Amino acid sequence: MHFLLFYDYVPDYLERRGEFRQAHLAYASAAIARGELFLGGALANPADGAVIVFSGESPAVAESFAKADPYVPNGLVTNWRVREWTTVVGRDAANPVMTSR
Repeated sequence: MHFLLFYDYVPDYLERRGEFRQAHLAYASAAIARGELFLGGALANPADGAVIVFSGESPAVAESFAKADPYVPNGLVTNWRVREWTTVVGRDAANPVMTSR
């Protein structure tokens, strides 16, 4: 199953992220190594949030990530939420409806 973690950032996110960016990226790298974090990045124009894709059996993996991500307790993220994402097409779809030839 896939889960989307949505972040809403503070208005001055780009100015403030530098202090916490290396810790955030190291934290994300560990989640990638565990096979939990699939893809992620900041939204652009404006840089007011981010979307991170997780793979797991429940939303708990994305929720746990958000609670401990250095961006959250240090005030760069004003709000976060997790949504289940029913993926049906693409190489890594969890519920494929199409077969390859």
